Amino acid sequence: MALVNPAAPLRIVIAPSGFKESLSAESVAEAIEAGVRRVVPDALVDSIPLVDGGEGSARTLARVTGGQVVPVTVTGPLGTPVDAHFAVLGGSGKPTAVVEMAAAAGLRLVPPAHRDPGRTTTRGVGELLLAALDHGCRRILVGCGDSGTCDGGAGALQALGVELTDVHGRAIGSGGAALTEVRRIDVGGLDARLAETDLVVACNPHNLLTGSSGVARVFGPQKGADAERTEHLAAAMDRWSAVLAAHCGRELGQAAGSGASGGLGAGLAGVLGARLRPRFEVMLDHVDLDAALAAADLVITAEGAIDFQTPRGKVPAEVARRAKPYGRPVIALAGTIGDGARDNYAAGIDAFAGILAAPVQLSEAIARAAELVTDATERALRLVLVGAALGRAA
Repeated sequence: MALVNPAAPLRIVIAPSGFKESLSAESVAEAIEAGVRRVVPDALVDSIPLVDGGEGSARTLARVTGGQVVPVTVTGPLGTPVDAHFAVLGGSGKPTAVVEMAAAAGLRLVPPAHRDPGRTTTRGVGELLLAALDHGCRRILVGCGDSGTCDGGAGALQALGVELTDVHGRAIGSGGAALTEVRRIDVGGLDARLAETDLVVACNPHNLLTGSSGVARVFGPQKGADAERTEHLAAAMDRWSAVLAAHCGRELGQAAGSGASGGLGAGLAGVLGARLRPRFEVMLDHVDLDAALAAADLVITAEGAIDFQTPRGKVPAEVARRAKPYGRPVIALAGTIGDGARDNYAAGIDAFAGILAAPVQLSEAIARAAELVTDATERALRLVLVGAALGRAA
């Protein structure tokens, strides 16, 4: 596989994710391109920032489709008001909204000292859905990712008029921990407009609601749960799964994507009939990534961390999967290299590198993230070109 045709400019596809709580996908792409230009000023660059349903997805899709971003104030994950938004996609046809759950219930909205996924709520996500309905949208894409919640979507459902009650018929409280008490779902007060709305949840199909690989055990600790709280939440998800099955006649605990965003996927599917679809099938409908990969000499992707979870539905692995049929080499840059990073070779990533050249404090790394990405890109590309030169000389 020849990397470079000496007679033609180098064509590089830059297709990164964002770095959580640091850089948007667009900012990462700009930083990578700056590093490329230091080494190959005349390179032909296709910059395609990618969204996976998490932070920045709504704004990015509004931009690439010529749509608009609609600001809304909603209930945040801690129960206090936050400034959020949804997007209305451009183009003809049925008005389509993109509700990015992280805009209303993302982890970044929960200060570290207050992180407890047993208490945080998705109520604001339901309020964003109502705002999209008020805007006249009858097709809504719900992007899952970067959540600070584990309430099974209960808060969102309650905002939409669903009553969740305990064994005594009393309304349960908010937050995932309250789901240990839920026994019944009453949809009598559900907003009637949802019956005529196509609701699609863009989710990671690897995320499950229950079991040893369920959302509470896999992601609870990342959202602030200690060991005891994690097991309490796992039991709450088991209870929620049973109640959902009794309501809709469908077992969702192990359904692909049911654990998306702390179980939001299961709640919306089990009560509202939402369709759970792999997030890249939904989010990349509006981005012509494959055509760019087919024409590329080299592909550079990036994410905040490269580890054992990357092959399980993360942006770098998806980029690599799509690049391989065209025989394109893929480099992944990351803020951190974690356990199981070598698994990504089998996923199609040919090489990966961390952006830190020396140890720094996390706060400094976040503040200097763009600079660090640019410098790392320069280092990686210089090595690539040395390898290409050796290959031509052999």
